[in-house]
Amino acid sequence: MTVNGYAISPRVEPLSKEISELTGLPTSMVSDSLGRNLVAKQILPINKAPISVCANAFTVEVRSGDNLMIHKALQMIQPGDALVIAGDGDIDRALFGEILMTIAKKRGVVACVVDGAVRDIDAFDRESFPCWARGVSLRGPFKDGPGTINQPITIGGMEVHPGDIILGDLDGVIAIPRLIAKDAVRLGKEKQLSEENTIAAILNGSYDDSWVDKTLRAKGAL
Repeated sequence: MTVNGYAISPRVEPLSKEISELTGLPTSMVSDSLGRNLVAKQILPINKAPISVCANAFTVEVRSGDNLMIHKALQMIQPGDALVIAGDGDIDRALFGEILMTIAKKRGVVACVVDGAVRDIDAFDRESFPCWARGVSLRGPFKDGPGTINQPITIGGMEVHPGDIILGDLDGVIAIPRLIAKDAVRLGKEKQLSEENTIAAILNGSYDDSWVDKTLRAKGAL
């Protein structure tokens, strides 16, 4: 229930088996295998070093430029979670920086995804803490609220529910709904094998690209 713009719900237990099986699969392959729509648009890695994560989504929604509820979320979050913040896409003020990153890492948080701005970005690489964000801003946030914790949110046009699986790498971030997590494991692994076979065929000279002309003929272009 939301009261005066606030709603705080308990943490959703993670799908540990599926998280383990999805770990290491590229976001692009899993996204392609699930219809190519599960992607947080314009939310990209801010780390310079290679990063990846597969983790339980702990969701927060805040008012533009305000991080009061992020502080509260970090009192509740558990080791192995990824903090996922809906900040209205506003990059005028940073919602998450070195202090909150330090708290998060101390509490076992494995990554942060922000539909908004972050700052102190050198600290993320120094501490090997993966972070994806819409932008960077040196301006600090307000701490007035309101906001929600562990409610469904939208980041970069992608819905994220508490307990969804966050999969991220240098290409970006996707959220895998709990109900299709098992399918994501199976289809993602099949897609990975298919692409490995395609690359092998390209390298050994057996790749068949006749489908290109077949497709163009079907469309009347040849």
